Amino acid sequence: NLEYFAALYHVPPGETKARIEKVLVAAKLADRADDYVERYSTGMRQRLALARALLPDPPLVVLDEPTVGLDPQASRDLRDRVRELKAQGRTVLLTTHYMEEADQLCDRVAIIDHGRIVALDTPAALKRTIRAEEVVHLEIGLDGDESAVIDRLGRSATVARSERSNGTLTVTAHCASARDFVPAAFDAARSTGTTIHHVEVVPVTLEDVFLALTGRALRE
Repeated sequence: NLEYFAALYHVPPGETKARIEKVLVAAKLADRADDYVERYSTGMRQRLALARALLPDPPLVVLDEPTVGLDPQASRDLRDRVRELKAQGRTVLLTTHYMEEADQLCDRVAIIDHGRIVALDTPAALKRTIRAEEVVHLEIGLDGDESAVIDRLGRSATVARSERSNGTLTVTAHCASARDFVPAAFDAARSTGTTIHHVEVVPVTLEDVFLALTGRALRE
């Protein structure tokens, strides 16, 4: 497999064996070098694809959603391989729908909406565009119209997103202090005859930035 691709990439024949051994070690496949590719797991096939890409020793490596379909262990392993590429001084152009992955791996992140770049900066700078220190997720049980409780919540925080399903209203709110907002949210629920069933406080993430910029779920 790798010999075939080495020929396609015009790797000098005298260097082919050494190059293959090197990329197999980099992809952690050296101990499975003689196995049929058909017997590889999905994660191993992704690492093999990375090994192929490294055969010509490129300064730029393009990876298109490399961790899609992988289990957590295989995903973490592939992210480690990407970090090694960066440490070698290579430029890595990575596309992903996983915002946490982009946050962990990328020096700069471009957010694309309908084929247009709507933001481009470091992960930290992008997260600072959300004018909040914390994000609060609420699950609210209600039977009637949700506009009253959303209006009340909006007096204490920015309601970034709300979705209703099967009698539960899920709200994402951006606030300066969850310590202040959460009690206000319970007051809002009581005053509008609704009940908060679940509260989760998290830091601002790139997913919040994506949703704020596009108004859409990540895979819509």
